[in-house]
Amino acid sequence: MKYVLVTGGVISGIGKGVIASSIGKILKSNGYEVTAIKIDPYINIDAGTFSPYEHGMIIKEVFVLDDGGEVDLDLGNYERFMDIKLHRDNNITTGKIYQDVINKERRGDFLGKTVQVIPHITDAIQEWVERVALKPVCNGNQPEICIIELGGTIGDIEGMPFVEAFRQFQFRVKKENFCCVHVSLVPQPKATGEHKTKPTQDSVRKLRGLGLSPDMIVCRSENPVDENVKQKISNFCHVPPEQVLCLHDVKSVYHVPPFLEEQGIVQFFHERLQLPVRPSDCSIETRKFAREWRKLVKKIDHLVKEVRIALVGKYTGLEDSYASVTKALQHSTMMCNLKLNLEAADLEPETEQTDAIRYHEAWQNLCKADGVIVPGGFGTTGIEGKIAAIAWARKNKKPFLGICLGFQLAVVEFARHELGWEDAHSIEIPSNKESRKNVVIEMLEHHTGIMGGTMRLGKKVTMFRTEKKEESILCKHLYEKRDLIEERHRHRYEVDKIYVEQLEKGGLNFVAHDEKEERLEILELSDHPYFVAVQFHPEYISRPLKPSPPYLGLILAASNKLQTYLSKGTIQSTTETSDEESGAEA
Repeated sequence: MKYVLVTGGVISGIGKGVIASSIGKILKSNGYEVTAIKIDPYINIDAGTFSPYEHGMIIKEVFVLDDGGEVDLDLGNYERFMDIKLHRDNNITTGKIYQDVINKERRGDFLGKTVQVIPHITDAIQEWVERVALKPVCNGNQPEICIIELGGTIGDIEGMPFVEAFRQFQFRVKKENFCCVHVSLVPQPKATGEHKTKPTQDSVRKLRGLGLSPDMIVCRSENPVDENVKQKISNFCHVPPEQVLCLHDVKSVYHVPPFLEEQGIVQFFHERLQLPVRPSDCSIETRKFAREWRKLVKKIDHLVKEVRIALVGKYTGLEDSYASVTKALQHSTMMCNLKLNLEAADLEPETEQTDAIRYHEAWQNLCKADGVIVPGGFGTTGIEGKIAAIAWARKNKKPFLGICLGFQLAVVEFARHELGWEDAHSIEIPSNKESRKNVVIEMLEHHTGIMGGTMRLGKKVTMFRTEKKEESILCKHLYEKRDLIEERHRHRYEVDKIYVEQLEKGGLNFVAHDEKEERLEILELSDHPYFVAVQFHPEYISRPLKPSPPYLGLILAASNKLQTYLSKGTIQSTTETSDEESGAEA
């Protein structure tokens, strides 16, 4: 097993996750089986209880895996770039490590010895990495290379046990099986206009002082770095010039893998990790994956037409709080040869405390949009604004997609305005009213009294109702007439089944349920261009080369391409038509 450790210097949030994902994608494209581990130095057991306003001052979503693991969004990047499926243990936190060691101490595994950071915590980290690195990631094949991203910045006190663990680990697995890639910011102050290397020199000095020497330095910058700066970093950081890569800001993260590949990163790994060169051994699927990615990157540069989507959510001002939703929309727009113009719309009803200008601007964004999406979320903030947006999309025949909470609120909105149940609501939302009709209820088996890991999480089966299959856009076309699908879930509330008959008589079609027929999973409106809501989170398994069907349907409808797709029956047919219209291949 080969290990590639990716560390960061100067500041956090400079793209370690994308670079780690890109390294994995490049190695996979060259025929190697890869896996990935993300290390987060916080004490939480997992990311499940995070508010988007936390995570230091970095705003991030919670990503959900097949096994129900609630993890850092970087694991979403790994899955999307490498086209693999990871496990909850691929996200290591300080809390998990300490919990593991304390449990061993309570069992008496240490035979009465004093438990300390060294060697017990550092040993636990190394053992965890070795164990997880050997887990199959998707196709059952054994991984050959493990990409490990160490979160935070070198020098942070929280990350010290992990740095020490990897200082020991490099000798444990031998030099030819371990290398370190250090990602550092090279700032360019406006006052001087020149790139400054001192921050990178300082971060490398800290890393070397802790016992790890970078084999490669990736310099992140806003603008391209010239050769003199690269040579200076090489001289002062004891790294050959060809192992100093420069990565300035690019149009899209999908440009990063070919950008790194052009700078000789494959040759470096072949030599440093003594990897066998195997172009002839690459499978047909692997070669196709690499070829299609290159075509995708080329397509991005030529996109002209755009589609405008209004995202009506709780954390609309926070860039990474809906990262997977944004990525899923991008995957679909790229497939349709379109650029995504994503507008945030916070439509909380106007009150004395609400900024009137912001409120009216949000409604303007909604009215100008080609389609509307209401994503998942928790709590009371923005609920009435979301319901208002759903009502507007339904009545004005505007393409709409509801995800999780968006699914539940679509039922609430329909019950209020079509069935006349003015008191219809979700039990999640507190109310002073003595009586109301809760069409959304809490799942009793998930009411445990604690927060972490208590929801319905991970990959679950959704079955299309036989009598609804022919009239369902999702089943008949977008999911290609499948009887069942498997998607990832994250919720603790659900639509109450006792109201289904009345809702369906009013015109709301519930076209799918879970395998036990206990929970409703998908709703559609037949007299609407595209009004779809799902209880699951399809964005979690969307891929750049294989977009999520519900998201693809929204983009097709919003760009007036849905009917072409429905008549021809394949995504390829739609993209060919789009190519002719937009001249994307010109």
